[in-house]
Amino acid sequence: MKIDFISLFPELLKQALSHSIPSRASKKKLVHFGFINPRDFATDKHRQVDDLAYGGGPGMVLMPEPLVKAIESVKKKNSTLILLSPVGKELNTGAVKRLAKKPHLVLICGRYEGVDERLGQIMPLESYRIGETLVSGGEFPALMLADAVARRLPGAVGNEQSILEESYEKALLDYPHYTRPASFSNIEVPPVLLSGDHAKIRRWRMMQAASMTWRRRPELLGQAVLSLSEQAVLLEALLALKE
Repeated sequence: MKIDFISLFPELLKQALSHSIPSRASKKKLVHFGFINPRDFATDKHRQVDDLAYGGGPGMVLMPEPLVKAIESVKKKNSTLILLSPVGKELNTGAVKRLAKKPHLVLICGRYEGVDERLGQIMPLESYRIGETLVSGGEFPALMLADAVARRLPGAVGNEQSILEESYEKALLDYPHYTRPASFSNIEVPPVLLSGDHAKIRRWRMMQAASMTWRRRPELLGQAVLSLSEQAVLLEALLALKE
């Protein structure tokens, strides 16, 4: 897979991607990261890439020409163009699974007040946001998307089974985790986790995941993709919570 970033701050991206799973995936040649700076495609001596918005208002807007040229320098027939924007769709597990199967992602990092609207009329763009808060630019959301995609590539994560048990994977939040020591600050690890009975542990974890989801994200329960046995445990957990 190839992931290209269109960004005014490529060094920020390079530094972040040189650690943890994205770095491991890159070293294994599972993914190749590329970085394109729109300033390299500016047409004036000052390498200007932004300007005032027509109609007035605070802030600057990224100009379309440098962005289009930067994208076209790496765009191929099989490329998926993605604009990171607060007005995009919320990035979720389903979208990440789909994007992880694409051969080439081009992540366009907005800045300032955003990008000229004509960019999306010139070329087909998907647009995603991370949550409902604003950050300084699209670089941080792009990093989150790239990390989420990279860790889904076969071989990127040491224990691939762990991905299948994470939050949102089955539209349920994750169950609580414990490690050594078994007693810390007078708080004990739940005895079932020390029992060695894997069937009971799986059931306990499912009950905890159901309880956590009900308390914090109840809207997810209707989307849960579960086996018949998991559905039975989920129903039992929900009935217990409602009592």
